[in-house]
Amino acid sequence: MRLLMQLVAVAAVAFLGSLGVQAVQGNQLLVLILGVATAALAVFVYARVARRGTAEETPPDATGGMVRGWARRELPPELAAKGATRAFGRGLLIGTGMFAAVILNIAFLGGYRIDGLGSLTAAAGLVGFMAAAAVTEELLFRGILFRFVEQRTGTYPALVLTGLLFGLSHLFNPHATLWGALAIAIEAGGMLAAAYAATRTLWLPMGLHFGWNFAAAGIFGTEVSGGGTAQGLLNGVTSGPTLLTGGEFGPEGSAYAVVFGLVLTVVFLWLARRRGNLIPLRRRPAATLAS
Repeated sequence: MRLLMQLVAVAAVAFLGSLGVQAVQGNQLLVLILGVATAALAVFVYARVARRGTAEETPPDATGGMVRGWARRELPPELAAKGATRAFGRGLLIGTGMFAAVILNIAFLGGYRIDGLGSLTAAAGLVGFMAAAAVTEELLFRGILFRFVEQRTGTYPALVLTGLLFGLSHLFNPHATLWGALAIAIEAGGMLAAAYAATRTLWLPMGLHFGWNFAAAGIFGTEVSGGGTAQGLLNGVTSGPTLLTGGEFGPEGSAYAVVFGLVLTVVFLWLARRRGNLIPLRRRPAATLAS
């Protein structure tokens, strides 16, 4: 019931925000305002709902145990204000840098070119659109689903399961493909969950998610997950094999994106292990299995 309550609350904000953005799609200033407002409201709602009887948690101790209780939390530790700006900023730099590396590799092989300048106004509208998408998706998939599943199964099973769900959720986009959804599951679903596990804060994966998405559409003018949002500061044109460019799905379907995402996933998991943040695989007690 706790899981359902949190999912419904945040999903409702995301849905209403999406309807609002679609209603003012022609006015980029209103898209910017509504998008940022949706992101802020989603964080507020998540924090309020998480305070109502949600189990407290801290990183696992030396024996691999999870400290949990039923205390009313003033603010969820995964959204702690201390260090939030720095964590979001680091994620923003990582996400932007990662996509820039992907697009540079695609361009080196002739799969991407710049065909003039785009629109500053459209890029501004994408700030709001991508902020709403990044924040609500991180709250839903990492803040709620990954955190709940991890408590009951351990870090690695939760990373695989929620990563697959995250990838499959992109199949509803206009130009979605099965390969694109699988690529998202590997490069983003796993990486963002690993980023949360390494830091135990949602601010870094939020910044990473936003930086990646905005760099893709808002800077380089490419498709984001087949969603039809290729408009930004540059008019980007991709051409060539789907394995190189991602095709209509966008560079997230590129083999380069998968490789870079896997590398960052390994790095974040290494950090999580070094910091003692990994939850070991949960096994059913022997007595329970015997019965």
